Amino acid sequence: TCNLHAAPVLPDFAAADFVPGAPISNLYFPLLDTRTRAYEGVKDEDGELVRERFELTTLGAGPSILGVQTTTQRDRAFEDDVLVEDTFDYFAQDADGNVWYFGEDVTNYVYDADGNLLSTNQSSSWRAGGNGALPGFIMPAALTPGFNYYQEFAAADGALDQGTISAVGLSASLGIGDFSNVLRVLETSELSPDSREFKYYAPGVGLILAEEHLDEQLANPSARLELVTANA
Repeated sequence: TCNLHAAPVLPDFAAADFVPGAPISNLYFPLLDTRTRAYEGVKDEDGELVRERFELTTLGAGPSILGVQTTTQRDRAFEDDVLVEDTFDYFAQDADGNVWYFGEDVTNYVYDADGNLLSTNQSSSWRAGGNGALPGFIMPAALTPGFNYYQEFAAADGALDQGTISAVGLSASLGIGDFSNVLRVLETSELSPDSREFKYYAPGVGLILAEEHLDEQLANPSARLELVTANA
């Protein structure tokens, strides 16, 4: 169980210690290879089933943000094989093993009913140090159930996602295999109170499953995207 009423912690970046170029080796959020991990599922959107897919690829060294060398991960999202979002996320790991989230450069693609591209926008892009934004944890080193923390703290840019350690020591059986000692994180946002999502992480692998659009009882996700491939 997790306490949704505990005030989220904004990690103390000023006290964080980063070693330049240190690899992101956190057991539940490793960014150590350049294989593309693909996740697939189906969501119900107003009675219509939409095939969802997203692909995560670690690209290597990213920009220096607030004096910290980051690592870039690319996240491409598709609906019915059409690209809807292309994001570059920036992470770094401190000496205690916490993985910090320093920002994201987002391109959203907007289409008409016939699938023609109408426009693009950069909505929800943010970087720590700009507009009062501060970095948060994407994966804390200490996995204490109930710990509620900011993943991003960029209210001016519309980014205030939070994570809560929901459960540890779970098991998960997916098409790609069976996993043990799985971590479950609840993701919410002050800016979108109805947005609730579970993400599941396996040791040495990272993200294996996302359950999106949970109801108020944290059940009945409208979409379930699971790891299907991890290609070179």
